[in-house]
Amino acid sequence: MTEPTTPSVFPGGAGLFRLDPDIAHLNHGSFGAVPIPVQEAQRALREEAHADPDSFFIGAPDRVAEARTRIAAHLAPGADPETMAFVSNATEGANLALGALRLADGEEILVTDHGYGTVVEAAARRAPLVRVAVDPSLPDEDAVREAVLAGLTPRTKVAVLDHISSPTARVIASPRLLADLAERGITTIVDGAHALGMLAEPLAGRADFWFGNVHKWGYAPSGSAIIAVPDAGHRAAIRPLVPSWEDHHGFPRSLEGRATVDYTGWLAAPAGLDLLAGLDAVKVRAHNSALAGYGAELLARLPGLVPLPHTEGLAMRALRLPPGTAETQEGARALREEIAARLRIRVLIWPWKGGGGIRVCGQIYNRPEEYERLAAGLGALLG
Repeated sequence: MTEPTTPSVFPGGAGLFRLDPDIAHLNHGSFGAVPIPVQEAQRALREEAHADPDSFFIGAPDRVAEARTRIAAHLAPGADPETMAFVSNATEGANLALGALRLADGEEILVTDHGYGTVVEAAARRAPLVRVAVDPSLPDEDAVREAVLAGLTPRTKVAVLDHISSPTARVIASPRLLADLAERGITTIVDGAHALGMLAEPLAGRADFWFGNVHKWGYAPSGSAIIAVPDAGHRAAIRPLVPSWEDHHGFPRSLEGRATVDYTGWLAAPAGLDLLAGLDAVKVRAHNSALAGYGAELLARLPGLVPLPHTEGLAMRALRLPPGTAETQEGARALREEIAARLRIRVLIWPWKGGGGIRVCGQIYNRPEEYERLAAGLGALLG
């Protein structure tokens, strides 16, 4: 067995963060991490708000719109900022999209078993579900596409799909699948929680509703996300979860106007994407993908661990754990916490019947030896 190529360290990457150096943070995909320059940008905005609250809050709507315009430029060429709005996270985006649907009695929403829990639960509250099992070992996007299309029924009117699935780290809502669903008259809602910052053009495929976090791979402060709705009719049907004085403006300001909430995360969010661009986003993505791949190669050498097919270029990789390991939420949580306590390493462990999974991420603050430490320690924990 040949040795995997050891990736290089990203120059200055670790110095951009205030992460605890005694912990190997291999789980960037769950919560992200805010670089120091973006933390400082948000701190300056908070000081401004405290110095003159009247001026800050009166001017906030226009400044939020300006920040949204800057973010739109990172989503797709020519993206229209007036067709998108800031929200707090992908789960909020899902609830807004689902709330805008017009469904008749008996009409169904398709979801997959790769979907994020709170998003699937939100869909279940809205209409009966068609639950499609997509085998994690399917080899490519075409096979995933065929599995989703095979799950449609005559009553399916909406499909809620991950852009990049959280546990299994692969593309589900490919542009071809979205086009096929549109041809069948299916409204598409895409959970792009991991897309913004990881993909060069997150809006390359046309979804009826797309939402994604800026605070994961876009280096923005926590609570920064975007919902994009290209169709004017769908935008008009969206209602804010909490009404405000901005409601009369309609989308997008009706979603963004939230009285005296802390707007500084949204206003600082473009600084995160600007930092990514300044570091050379192409280089960052290639580096992060190589690190995640290196970690997956090392873990695949452990008895019983099976690497899952992945989408090239993503900074997350997933492997199935041995049968009987982490098959339930409780079992997955226990193993995750054992790894954290005994190895001082953060990873995602996800439950799955027949053996759960482990996901590792790559980020510019990570080092190859952190994955080597995980592989050595996990083998001992699993016996």
